[in-house]
Amino acid sequence: MAPSSIEFLYGLNPCFEALRAGRRRFYDAFISESTKDGGRLKKLVALLEKNRIPISYTDKGRLAQLCGSHEHQGAVIRSERYPYTPWESLFEEPRLLLLDNVEDPHNVGAILRSAEIFGFGGVFLPLKGVPEVYPSVVKVSAGAAEFMKIARERDSNRYAREAKDRGYKILSLDAHGNTLLDSLGGMPADKVLLVVGGEDKGVGQFILNMSDHIVSIEQCGKVNSLNASVAAGIAMHSLRAAGRSAPVSFGPPAEGSE
Repeated sequence: MAPSSIEFLYGLNPCFEALRAGRRRFYDAFISESTKDGGRLKKLVALLEKNRIPISYTDKGRLAQLCGSHEHQGAVIRSERYPYTPWESLFEEPRLLLLDNVEDPHNVGAILRSAEIFGFGGVFLPLKGVPEVYPSVVKVSAGAAEFMKIARERDSNRYAREAKDRGYKILSLDAHGNTLLDSLGGMPADKVLLVVGGEDKGVGQFILNMSDHIVSIEQCGKVNSLNASVAAGIAMHSLRAAGRSAPVSFGPPAEGSE
């Protein structure tokens, strides 16, 4: 059975950002009758009207039924499915992210939110082992996913091989990595693929073997691991900051570089 071509976005930020991004086709919207006069909902209604999207006013129970969640915040939009980007076009981005074995949709959404903030605008999702960009993922990302280039066409190993062939340095996050994140202070800002693994399986061995650095985050507490989305956010922030420092060469410069 083919998947439905429509889905129901929900939550104020996801609805606002999807409309602002303008990458989807929107069919109609459903707004809570009891809270429609709230400040943010009124702004959303104005934006829906500006975009000439039909609006129906209904009760919160109906909203929850439509989107499958009680976290709708009074707003649901019926739209086409998430618009993925062809995977090869992501290599136009200087900093890329690959999620490998990240099975929790909440973690995926939180990682996407950090990725958009810290300039990792291209994200590879494998066909298996990582959730799609469902409305629940868009909700956790606070709508950030709507502005990103996200591909979902190949397996993780294929993405990593292609990035390596195109000259990207591969950094894999692993609690037992032999390179501390803080030691990458001179990391160049471009041609970087950061690989984040799940909390159970972690980054696959094939990718670890081809990584330029297997990176760990120094910890001082008694808990022996970070949540995947927290670790990813720390790493992306650190690499973004590092990219503004004087670069440290990984080897001979490419032809034509200065």
